[in-house]
Amino acid sequence: MKLDSPIFDRIRVKPEEERAPRATGPMCDHPGCRSLATHRAPKGRTHEREYWRFCLDHVRAYNQSYNYFAGMSQDDVLQYQRDAVIGHRPTWKMGFNGDADRFDAADPLDLIREFGPTATRARHERKTAERRPVHNAERRAFETLDLEIDASAADIKARFKELVKRHHPDANGGDRSSQDRLVEVIQAYNYLKSAKFC
Repeated sequence: MKLDSPIFDRIRVKPEEERAPRATGPMCDHPGCRSLATHRAPKGRTHEREYWRFCLDHVRAYNQSYNYFAGMSQDDVLQYQRDAVIGHRPTWKMGFNGDADRFDAADPLDLIREFGPTATRARHERKTAERRPVHNAERRAFETLDLEIDASAADIKARFKELVKRHHPDANGGDRSSQDRLVEVIQAYNYLKSAKFC
């Protein structure tokens, strides 16, 4: 190759610093910074989904001084925190506001009546109508405690405590004459407890 060739004279080679590939992308939004913006930072509460573009050093400085609640009163901050629990979405009470009989929707499968507010009333009525049969041993246990057969669990426990206090030897000054009655009361209560009456 000839060094004095006219073709060789037209070839230009860039200096080294110009040949290096330049990084492309947005520049840092901080005034006077010429670095690449590699991080985003929110602009604030009133500018939702808007971000500043910063380099790593400036995003660190911005994050240290950032306050989302700046300008809000203490009550507003507390209300915001309460609403954050449910994701700032509206909520309603569960169930129906009224009687299922007055509900205007078509209900061909009677689901509203089955699970609505009247269902609890109907279940209670069914429960009282479907009382289980009482066996003789259970009947004797109720008679020992001086209770009716339809007594509730709370009534059974209250009566048991009352009779134990009355017939316990410590309550009678050490008199053991009613000790047999105390044993009967305890056995009757234990039997009703094992039979799931209380």
